[in-house]
Order: sequence, then structure tokens, then C-alpha cells
Amino acid sequence: MPVLLSLLLPLSVAALGTIDCSKMLADKHNFDLSALDGPHSVMHSVEQPPSFLNTTYTVNICRPLVPDGDVKKEERCPGPTRVCAIERLINPHEKTTTISRVIPIAGDLQNFPGGTLLDAFYTRLRTAASPADQAREGIRVELHGGSYNGRKQKAVVEFLCDPEVEGTEEEEGVLDVYRREDKVGNAGNETTTRGTKALVFKKYGPEGAKGEVDVLTLEWRTNAFLSIATYLIFGSWLNYNRYGARGWDLLPHGDTIRDVPYLVKDWSRRVFNTVQDSGSRGGYSAV
Repeated sequence: MPVLLSLLLPLSVAALGTIDCSKMLADKHNFDLSALDGPHSVMHSVEQPPSFLNTTYTVNICRPLVPDGDVKKEERCPGPTRVCAIERLINPHEKTTTISRVIPIAGDLQNFPGGTLLDAFYTRLRTAASPADQAREGIRVELHGGSYNGRKQKAVVEFLCDPEVEGTEEEEGVLDVYRREDKVGNAGNETTTRGTKALVFKKYGPEGAKGEVDVLTLEWRTNAFLSIATYLIFGSWLNYNRYGARGWDLLPHGDTIRDVPYLVKDWSRRVFNTVQDSGSRGGYSAV
């Protein structure tokens, strides 16, 4: 029986759609997106005179979203949701805001009406079938599980390598607030939902052979999964193609890197002088 359980355990974990953000394997390449853990939001606005429709898409790629305790149940997505859309109709003349739709797009939602497992799927862009994808480095993450009014939902997030963007830069304030759990696993008090210029809304609408699935597509530029070596190589390539840089100018932060040997030499000299001076005073400090 213990042997059988040990064999079934990996299968059950895979079936639950568990994501380890530090080990997202695609085409034998590991992408570490753990630096992006936490809720991140992007807003899409459409004018509907005299009102306008704001839809906030909030995603936590690493774990389910944790809403603030004072948010009404009908105004937030179910607990296991990782990608949630909240649509608001805003009338600036009457100064009214109405939540018109709350859509759980992705998560382990098999226990909710129409929902399924997260069933995460990864594709490395450089080795994808599309020539347009092959020109980019990064990973495409497909997340499932959501359902709204009988229609299946799906989220596609394309993480693109960009050495100049961390992936968490603030750009806009959003209305939906989710909590970030602290490092020891307890819910913290800080509200950290934020709009990010690194995270871009691309589209949301019906796809599939018969348009049977509503798909959200996001683009997320980040250097989160770049190692130091990859960062330097990719950054050099970027500087060469963008600016025609040569020599030290090829490297990202080239001026700083070029000065490192001199900084180390100066620091070593200061340490040596400090040790030498302290040893010559017989244990007394200078007056």
C-alpha cells in the first residue's frame, strides 16, 4: 500500500494543476518566476457613453488570490481562483459604480459550477511552432479551470525576457485589492494589488473552433527568470540591436561593471590601511 500511494502521489499533484513558480519546465529549460509571486493587476477600459466599462484583470501565477476580508462574496472570485476579472460600469455624471460581472478565469475550480482543474501548460516561445514566437525568448503559460454563464474560460500569459523590466513596475491604481501573504505563510496587512506597465492586456474574447471558450491573453515583460549570465548576454544583444552599441556599451549597466575592479581595489586598500592602523595603536583608538 505505501508503494502504491507513493506512485499515485505525483499523479494527484499533477492533476491538481499545482504550479511551482521556481521550476516551470518548458523544452528542458527551467523558468523561475517566483519573484512575481503575489497579485498583479491590469485594467482595460471601454467607453459606453454616458458611462465607461472598466475591467480589472488580477493574476497570481504562483498561488490562489487572497481577497481582503471585507470584500463581499458576490464581488470577488471563488477562493481557488488565480486569474480573476471584475467588470465595473462607472457613470461619472451620476457618480455611481456598479459591479456588472465577476469572472473566475483560471484556477482549481473543479468544485464550482462548470469549473475544472487548473491544468497548467507551458510552452517555450523560442521553440514554438509560430515564427513570430521563435523570434522571442520567454514562456507561454496556459491556465484553465474557470467558467462563466456556462462558457469555459482560459488565461494565456506570455512572459517575455526583458532585462530592463523587473515585472512589478507600478503604472496605475486599481480598485480591486488582494492581500499578499508574508514569507512565513501568514496573511499580511499590506495591500499590494497594483497596475504594472510590464503587464499588458492584449485581448479577451471567444476562441476555439466554434468560439466556445473565452480566452484572456496577457503579455508580461520581466527579467525575473534571467540568470546573471543570461542577463548579460541578452542585455548585450538588446543594446546592440537597439543602439548599435560596441565594447563596454554592449553590457547592461556597462559603466558600473567596468568600474568594479577599481572599486574592489579601492575597498581592499581601505581595509588594509584600517587593519594596519588599528594594529599600530596598541589597542587604543585615535584621538
